[in-house]
Amino acid sequence: MSNVRETAVAGTFYPAEPDRLKELVQQYLDEAVPAPQPQPPKAIIAPHAGYVYSGPIVGSAFKPLAGKMAGVQRVVLIGPAHTMAIEGLATVSVDAFATPLGLVPVDRAVVEGIQSLPQVQVNDAAHSREHALEVMLPFLQTLAADFAIVPLVAGSTTGEDVFELLRRLWGGPETLIVMRRP
Repeated sequence: MSNVRETAVAGTFYPAEPDRLKELVQQYLDEAVPAPQPQPPKAIIAPHAGYVYSGPIVGSAFKPLAGKMAGVQRVVLIGPAHTMAIEGLATVSVDAFATPLGLVPVDRAVVEGIQSLPQVQVNDAAHSREHALEVMLPFLQTLAADFAIVPLVAGSTTGEDVFELLRRLWGGPETLIVMRRP
């Protein structure tokens, strides 16, 4: 893929070395105490700081998905915009996001479908240095081999706008929602 959003925080928020990163993510998942869940969650909310600060909590949030991601084809990622002020929600024009563990494809069809919503804009600059979504990708890559993402960062927006977006993207068991706490 030639149109890739390169890593912005590998080596600072999490390890840049693939083997160390995979080992650390697996450690956080292994050490997490899972809450009893009869079914995997449809949505999770987790913090998005550097792994040294948030890794164990993120591991706990993702632990219920371990071994249960086989049917997930799409992960909707929504996090706060930290690096620039934006109105509404920003998605991307790229085809994939890179991490030290490899490329994660963007679900282009879904991204193009939500651009008809007035609160959604394409803004690659809002994603270029943003960490909120990037730090989740190695956890997802460790838990699932084949999925695509719908990346969105939220700026000045309303609960109603986010609700309308989620209603459109909710889907069935093929879709997982991952939201980042501001």
